Amino acid sequence: MGSMVGHLTGAVTVSCALLGHQVGYYKAMAYQGPMAADDVARAAGANPRVTREWLDQQASVGIVAHDAAGDTYELGPEAALALADEHSPVFLAGGLNAFRAMAIDIDKLTTAYKDDGALGWGEHHECLFSGTAEFFRPAYEHHLVQEWLPALARGKGPLEAGIAVADVGCGGGISTAQMAAAFPQSSFTGFDYHPPSVDAATTRAADAGLANTSFAAAGAKDFSGSFDLICFFDCLHDMGDPVGIARHTKGQLRAGGSVMVVEPFAFDARTDNYAALGGLLYGASAMICTPCSLSQEVGRAMGAQSGEAQMRAVFDEAGYASFARVAETPFNIVYEASP
Repeated sequence: MGSMVGHLTGAVTVSCALLGHQVGYYKAMAYQGPMAADDVARAAGANPRVTREWLDQQASVGIVAHDAAGDTYELGPEAALALADEHSPVFLAGGLNAFRAMAIDIDKLTTAYKDDGALGWGEHHECLFSGTAEFFRPAYEHHLVQEWLPALARGKGPLEAGIAVADVGCGGGISTAQMAAAFPQSSFTGFDYHPPSVDAATTRAADAGLANTSFAAAGAKDFSGSFDLICFFDCLHDMGDPVGIARHTKGQLRAGGSVMVVEPFAFDARTDNYAALGGLLYGASAMICTPCSLSQEVGRAMGAQSGEAQMRAVFDEAGYASFARVAETPFNIVYEASP
């Protein structure tokens, strides 16, 4: 019973954190020191009474600190990095809409679970799309150009000189834009089977003035072109036929090219993932990733915690000559495969 109360408190706290993000409480409090509830309300342009109630919830779970003597509230620097600083490597607030989508889609998921388990990406509430993009953005912003691309066998040299890159399953185009901004001599083409995401990616790149990008609505077994590097960011496990996709991808590579696959961090043994991060990722996989794969042909349903051995098996079955784990963070593993 006690642990379940803790889980319920966590669920309510996620909703309160999303509310705080959208109202602007975290930004209003970030790096400001102790503040009275009325001052927080004023800074955020919010109603004072509900602001105090929200602050008391946040104090109850330790997100903000309450000083009884002065009856003030303070958002500490660590919490500010996670909840207020959009360019922090640990910013989480932007991704909370993905968790909102999970709750909204419970009825659809219930129906799917009682049937074939399938729920396609585009069948989810639209807040999933922006929420997922923002959930992954800090990792791409702080690791993609700085660590992951340099870890590839050929390093960053070809990108700096100018090559053709495909970003398959690009979603809202955050990964595409990060690479295009860093390597203006190279060209980047983003592909996604979800047209609204392609539209969002196109707008993002145009707003950033990235003339070396283009986007097209295409599935991972349908995209075409001639590329030196083909990337899959946190999406291959969502796809129905990863082996078929890997085979198709091989046919779009130029001589000497390679495939970069970024996946959520996972151990090979399922039970080794039974920890806080595993609980988060298994939850997302149960409600988003696995039903998404089951909605597509083959429906391999790898899941977000499939691990290195399963990913290696995909590329072995697809006939690749080499597959290597080249980089990792506490949240991601980066692989490179070559024909």
